[in-house]
Amino acid sequence: MASGLNMPAPICLVENRNAQLSVNQRAIQILDKISQPVVVVAIAGLYRTGKSYLMNRLAGQNRGFPLGSTVQSETKGIWMWCVPHSTKPNHTLVLLDTEGLGDVEKGDPKNDSWIFALAVLLSSTFVYNSLGTINHQALEQLHYVTELTELIRTKTSSSPAGVKDSAEFVSFFPDFVWTIRDFMLELKLQGRPITEDEYLENALKLVPGNNPKIQASNLPRECIRYFFPKRKCFVFDRPTSDRSVLLNIENASNDQLDPKFQEQTSIFLSYIFTCAKTKTLRERIVVTGSRLGTLVTTYVDAINSGTVPCLENAVTTLAQRENSVAVQKAADHYSEQMAQRLELPTDTLQELLDVHTACEKEAIAIFMERSFKDENREFQKTLMELIERRKADVMVRNEEASNKYCQQELTRLAKSLTEGISTGRFSMPGGHKLYLATREKLEQDYWQVPRKGVKAKEALQRFLQSQAAVESSILQADTALTDGEKALAAERAQKEAAEQEQELLRQKQKEQQQLMEDRERSHRENIEQLKAKLIREREELLRDQAKMMDHKMAEQRALLEEGFKKKSDKIKEEINHLKNNIEAMQKDSGNFFDKALRTLATAVCAPVVLAVEAVKGIASLF
Repeated sequence: MASGLNMPAPICLVENRNAQLSVNQRAIQILDKISQPVVVVAIAGLYRTGKSYLMNRLAGQNRGFPLGSTVQSETKGIWMWCVPHSTKPNHTLVLLDTEGLGDVEKGDPKNDSWIFALAVLLSSTFVYNSLGTINHQALEQLHYVTELTELIRTKTSSSPAGVKDSAEFVSFFPDFVWTIRDFMLELKLQGRPITEDEYLENALKLVPGNNPKIQASNLPRECIRYFFPKRKCFVFDRPTSDRSVLLNIENASNDQLDPKFQEQTSIFLSYIFTCAKTKTLRERIVVTGSRLGTLVTTYVDAINSGTVPCLENAVTTLAQRENSVAVQKAADHYSEQMAQRLELPTDTLQELLDVHTACEKEAIAIFMERSFKDENREFQKTLMELIERRKADVMVRNEEASNKYCQQELTRLAKSLTEGISTGRFSMPGGHKLYLATREKLEQDYWQVPRKGVKAKEALQRFLQSQAAVESSILQADTALTDGEKALAAERAQKEAAEQEQELLRQKQKEQQQLMEDRERSHRENIEQLKAKLIREREELLRDQAKMMDHKMAEQRALLEEGFKKKSDKIKEEINHLKNNIEAMQKDSGNFFDKALRTLATAVCAPVVLAVEAVKGIASLF
């Protein structure tokens, strides 16, 4: 479903039944068919606050996600709607509508926390929808964001994270959008007009004081500020004052809705279509529909097993699957291109190797583009071995095609020779000379035949060897020759046969040298493309670290301005830790590259000594 996506209605992605989460395999099958990058917009909030209406509008529809018109929550679990992205070509917009938080019908409030956490983990833009204003009560209702620190780990070795570990979350978490419905206040602060974003940032300022109630009130504010550095706010007037229209809003026409509400909705939609980013993981790993399906399954499996979802584990699980697919895609591309570009038999082995070189380079590039976290280079080694085997198979088929063609041509050209033998034309005085002339004509005609392939000399030699006994018989029966002339002729025939053997041996030695050089070239190509990939990944990692540090520094300044020096000093410690990490990463880059390249060098098809020397040469560039 890379293009022509047609999903007429939403489908349940994560079912929530009897306080148990399960993944709907039909939804996973839909995601598996989406090879495009995805922009994932998830919405969460208290039930009966109009979340589904906004999601339907994002899908370009008035209906789809169930809105309901009663106090009963309609959406159970997480529902998904995949539609073509309206402004990003070759992207799919995945909309996730979550069940209403705080539904009194639910027996286990813990499910709300998991639904909230899943929406955050899966989305690239997370929309929190609420009613009225951002006040103390609204922030209290957003206690789910504070529970993220207990529900998620960033690394396998770590315990559940805390606010202090928010730097790690920044690289995984989505952008945050707060939508406020039925907003009745005037956007003013201390008598001056303010923007919606300024309204949000002012509401997220920490309240001074050390008593437990104030600290508890500040915790959601801290979490939003620390976990979501990119924040946006939209306020919406009441859609209509007509209660009957409001209860049936999915069927309402534009002229039945408040113009201001329509304008605000259009601005919100435009922002999401323009600014909502493609879902990515650490080191800019782009998430496609199929990758999103793997993440959903991994997270829900972790929740159901009673463990805490680990972001690093999810990426590793995804890498195992995606790298296997990357190997297969690359190898298939190699085979398809070899079949398209090669006409068997090739004139020479080098002609085949030249096409192999071009196809292999493309295959490696495909693997490099699709693979990630191949830390021990196991998947790249597998690809190298697979391509080597497929090249060997093509070489065998090339030799078979050459042999078959040469045999056919020799049979055709040898008709006059075989007829002369069968009719006794060479069994007369001077018959040996006539036989040699006829055979020489056959050889000349044979070498004029185009594209005989790599077995041309060997096929001819086998034919001549099959004629040796016949020639000897004709020679001995030729009464026109003296015994001395016969001896010289026999000696000359043996010498020619020996020269042909030597010529074949030289050809085989040359082909072995070509194959050795090709393996060395293949190794260098793999090393060079791996080196380029490692450089890109290291640069991405450093950018992520720098982004985390910028976020921390901005938050530190804000806390200092708000008078929270102790909190500011604590963040300063985290900034120093990040600085040390970046410096250590930059200092150790040479060893990092050397180790990664040597890992690949020890298991390739080229000789180990040559491989290690190649790695040394490359590592010295860093």
